Amino acid sequence: MLKQQFQLKLSQKLSPQQIQLMKLIQLPTQAFEQRVAQELEENPALEGGKDQNERDEHFDDDYEAYGQEGTEVIETDINVDNYLSDDEIPSYKLNTNNYSADDQERETPYASGTSFFQYLNEQLNTYKLSDSQRDMALFLIGSLDDSGYLRRGIEDLVDDLAFTQNIYTSPSELLGVLNLVQELDPPGVGARDLQECLAIQLQRKSATINAQNALLLIQDHFDAFSKKHYDKLLQRLGWNENDLKEAIHEIEMLNPKPGNAYSGQNRLIEAVVPDFSIKIEDGELQLTLNGRNAPELHVSRSYSEMLKGYKEAAQHSKAQKDAVMFIKQKLDAAQWFIDAIKQRQHTLFVTMSAIMNRQKEYFLSGDERNLKPMILKDIADEIGMDISTVSRVANSKYVDTPYGTKLIKEFFSEAMKNDQGEDVSTREIKTILAATIEEEDKRRPLTDDKLAQILKDKGYPIARRTIAKYREQLDLPVARLRKVL
Repeated sequence: MLKQQFQLKLSQKLSPQQIQLMKLIQLPTQAFEQRVAQELEENPALEGGKDQNERDEHFDDDYEAYGQEGTEVIETDINVDNYLSDDEIPSYKLNTNNYSADDQERETPYASGTSFFQYLNEQLNTYKLSDSQRDMALFLIGSLDDSGYLRRGIEDLVDDLAFTQNIYTSPSELLGVLNLVQELDPPGVGARDLQECLAIQLQRKSATINAQNALLLIQDHFDAFSKKHYDKLLQRLGWNENDLKEAIHEIEMLNPKPGNAYSGQNRLIEAVVPDFSIKIEDGELQLTLNGRNAPELHVSRSYSEMLKGYKEAAQHSKAQKDAVMFIKQKLDAAQWFIDAIKQRQHTLFVTMSAIMNRQKEYFLSGDERNLKPMILKDIADEIGMDISTVSRVANSKYVDTPYGTKLIKEFFSEAMKNDQGEDVSTREIKTILAATIEEEDKRRPLTDDKLAQILKDKGYPIARRTIAKYREQLDLPVARLRKVL
């Protein structure tokens, strides 16, 4: 049975303006500049540069004065006087007080280079090949990954040639073409696995004793070599320790990813532009916001003049009212965008200020062991904003420090208790762990159990499984694979 009923409930929804503001906050500097350029192109009521008719007032040094929250409410009725008011925010209030337009390069030059595929294709032109062989060679080159490896099996490639290129061949014939591709530079290209890649490079080296021994290791004892079972290798091969050391040194000079030198040249190069800068002056930290986040924008004077003409007209036609409504919408959008940029500046500056003050000891010393435990909620509670807002700032913004350019989210870490019951950052523990492994005797590397005991002696009682987790996060192998002769 159908029936009607009333139900009241409270729900919170973000307005389109709030959603757009969140997107603006998330944008890094370069993407933000593109967004501003797009808005200037799409909205004729918004103009860049200084307003020639703005009032000559002194700059307000208080950054937060032009960063108040809130946006203008769009009215449904046309009130021309509201848009002809002289009480406009001059463009200088939209600038940071620490930036000059000449301080930074706004364009980054990009170097063009030959792509990996082009480089290999040009070498094929020096070979005398039939049409089918050339087509197969080009297909194999196009199937290589960025590291220069052929990851698919010969049988699968034979099927692909038949279905996609209408080329019918046998696995043995395709393997012959692959051997030709493996003769190209850089040495090792076209290999199907690491073992074959290293073997190809060693075969093209001069036939020295060390190179021959290294090739023997790779071709016949690769499994024992990769697992660093050096004692077994010495026993099997009858070598002395110096022979094995020289052969391993020969292998270490090879390139395990021959395609990497070329594969990145045809990709878009993305330059990191710091959104903030922290400097130390007289023992105190000075935070500045990159002025490229504060463009000079103002509402178009010509659009205001159009509204003024509409107000002074004796009669208003329907076409004039439609035009004024269009102008009003564009002016509202322009003013909202300017307000959103001010709110973005305020949010970025306040958030980074809280992070800088929380991690003051680190920024003064540069020692990661001075990083304090800090999570998103800590900063969100301090500045009175939502965690998602802090996350948008931390995940996409960089800060230029005296110790290099850092991603802001790197300053966040969880807390653990030391032996004195004090909260310490997991970043601090990882730094100590990495330093301990760096200083170990590589002939007898420390196991995870021994590392756990060492950190416990230093005041950090951590379980062995936690040591293993942190070691993997630091991209450090197990003790057996860290062993050297």
